[in-house]
Amino acid sequence: MPLSPKASLEGIDFRKLGLKVGLEIHQQLATRHKLFCSCPVELVEEGPEDVFPRRLRPTRSEIGEVDVAALFEWRKGRVYEYHAPRAASCLVEADEEPPHEINREALVIALAVAKALHAKPVDEVHVMRKIVIDGSNTTGFQRTAIVALGGYVTLSSGKRVGIQTICVEEDAARKIGEEGVRVKYKLDRLGIPLIEVSTAPDLETPEEAQEAAYLIGQLFRLTGRVRRGIGTIRQDLNVSIKGGAKVEIKGVQRLDLIAKVVAYEALRQYRLLQIRDELRSRGVKPEDLDNVEIVDVTDVFRGTKSRVIRRALSRGGRVLAVKLPGFHGILGVEVQPGRRFGTELADYARFWGGVGGLFHTDELPAYGITSEEVEKLYEKLGARKGWDAIVIVADEERKARKALEAVVERAKQALIGVPRETRAALEDGTTRYMRPQPGAARMYPETDIPPFEITEDVLKEAEALVPEPPEKKLEKLKSYGLSDELAQQVLRDIHLDLIEKLIEEFRGRVPATLIASTFTNILRSLRHEGVDVEAIPEHAYRELFSMIAEGRLAKDAIPDVLKFLAENPGSNVSEAIEKLGLGGVSLEEVEREVEKILDQLEGELREKGERIFGKVMGRVMAKYRGRVEGRVVAEIVKRRIRERLEKLGVGKR
Repeated sequence: MPLSPKASLEGIDFRKLGLKVGLEIHQQLATRHKLFCSCPVELVEEGPEDVFPRRLRPTRSEIGEVDVAALFEWRKGRVYEYHAPRAASCLVEADEEPPHEINREALVIALAVAKALHAKPVDEVHVMRKIVIDGSNTTGFQRTAIVALGGYVTLSSGKRVGIQTICVEEDAARKIGEEGVRVKYKLDRLGIPLIEVSTAPDLETPEEAQEAAYLIGQLFRLTGRVRRGIGTIRQDLNVSIKGGAKVEIKGVQRLDLIAKVVAYEALRQYRLLQIRDELRSRGVKPEDLDNVEIVDVTDVFRGTKSRVIRRALSRGGRVLAVKLPGFHGILGVEVQPGRRFGTELADYARFWGGVGGLFHTDELPAYGITSEEVEKLYEKLGARKGWDAIVIVADEERKARKALEAVVERAKQALIGVPRETRAALEDGTTRYMRPQPGAARMYPETDIPPFEITEDVLKEAEALVPEPPEKKLEKLKSYGLSDELAQQVLRDIHLDLIEKLIEEFRGRVPATLIASTFTNILRSLRHEGVDVEAIPEHAYRELFSMIAEGRLAKDAIPDVLKFLAENPGSNVSEAIEKLGLGGVSLEEVEREVEKILDQLEGELREKGERIFGKVMGRVMAKYRGRVEGRVVAEIVKRRIRERLEKLGVGKR
């Protein structure tokens, strides 16, 4: 069967593919301070800060090995510029002071989650160092500690998915910019406690993976002790199919994207195996790529119309090319929708060579490169049209050569099948090459932090935080008067604990359905409009519902007020009401406005009678929307229409 150029999920049976998925779910904990110091758990956008540069280098493990991923990060020669806000970082984050004892509060929350997942706590918590030298930690490693082992989560099908480990670890610094080899990080996020739950590779479909992630995330929310907002939760996936390899996918931040990412990765591995089989059927062998020559083809493009190549040459760069024997047509084959095998090669070229990208003959002539230039390329490299593929890179010669060396290595891996690697999740559910997979040599003991004994007292504290089962929480939400559908939405919402607190606080003054739908419907709509609703502070919701409870704000104004708060950080609800002109209006003023409109529409009133209600209501609300409740306006309009009809001696119509 010929290799189709397009990648499609149609007809894919994931169980038959032998799909195996394991999850690593990380969630920031809402503790009073960071994991290894007393700095507050908050992000700081403004205020005094200290700035200092660092370089990081890999070190050998206790058995004398160097982690391959760390080694290649070091070879990039990067300089890391750290911005340390004084309000949320100290000498611990700067690696100028040893870490303090591990945060007991974080351990207790993690133990509560472990209890809910039927896991067995360890007797003593030992902190380990995990080498990470991408600059996201000033020390060159991340501190992590196992809190519990084993356990399970049960899917709706009744299937049990094993839990392997439950850990607490420190979050990384957040990247705020990059200029050449200089990468800038802010240290406010560094050290925020994370809980990490790792499942066994028991998940066999994309839907199972998504449901398991949802159940574990829901469990986190039910504790009421986790942070909210973009970046506070992250899902990493380990995905493989039969004949493929375990591929690690980092940084899936949206729960609803998990099934798509898993499906596309399974598809990618399936397509790579098809490419392998096609190359083997052509008789292509790894040794065919051992002695391929990287050739300088700058002279072919001296008068080129390609802007990319002209720009590289104007900067003193060169154009280098390499022949891939027997690869004609392969580079244009999709491995995921919109991502071809040539894209995989380009990812390697960018990572290893630091170039912007590459061209290949499966997509040429195009991008200003003519058919005549392609002909000359084939002649220069002694390549066979219809059989060989040619890859070209235009950049500084050293970078272009490294990029093409990486391309050749990735082409060799195509003859084996699926390489083990770490990939980054993209917004459309596809993935890109990120780095080699780290090895076992990256973990070693942390010598600056004493072990923490899990005593009966600690376990009792944890027992008090074990969350209610979801079914019990659902019944509680429905007892507030929420419909089953709305209660289910609240149960899935990241603001679950806040919604419940607000419903309790404003019980009898603000309908529970209004509070719940504000989060589940209004915030979701604003988010779809591109509004950064994560910027709205928790206290703003309390002020908002206080205003509604006191009759100073109409519920119709909620979307406008929330949008204002999101777009004007630091503002409050009172300022929003003033700036948006949403101040309350007296009922007498509404009565006068209704009378004025009825005067204007008297002819229509005589003709249509009460059927004119909608038109009058629309005009009044156009003027007062957000300043008075629609229900109140409707009562006034109906009453005034009836009174006017009686006065005119006109019957109901």
